Amino acid sequence: MEVIKSVAYFLIAGLFEIGGGYLMWLWLREGKGYHYGVVGALILVLYGIVPTLQPANFGRVYAAYGGIFIVLSLLWGWKVDHVLPDRFDVIGGFIALIGVLIIMYWPRS
Repeated sequence: MEVIKSVAYFLIAGLFEIGGGYLMWLWLREGKGYHYGVVGALILVLYGIVPTLQPANFGRVYAAYGGIFIVLSLLWGWKVDHVLPDRFDVIGGFIALIGVLIIMYWPRS
């Protein structure tokens, strides 16, 4: 059950970071209204809070989160920006997820 909660926290944090960053991008790069930036900033604050719910230490959580971020970013690009990941994106994402599994969930003595 702890692993399921941990994975859920990673997914929520990833969506907050990518979603908040995307709103900031729309505001600053695409000329959308300032409210995109305000909402993006609030979502990014939530992103900063969610990882504190993880059961591991800061360094381990953020190292593993990097792998989750890679995969979620590729999925975001595919679904939102309509950029289909190529085989190297898929291979790299798979390798990153293996790293996450080892860092966060490999049994330790």
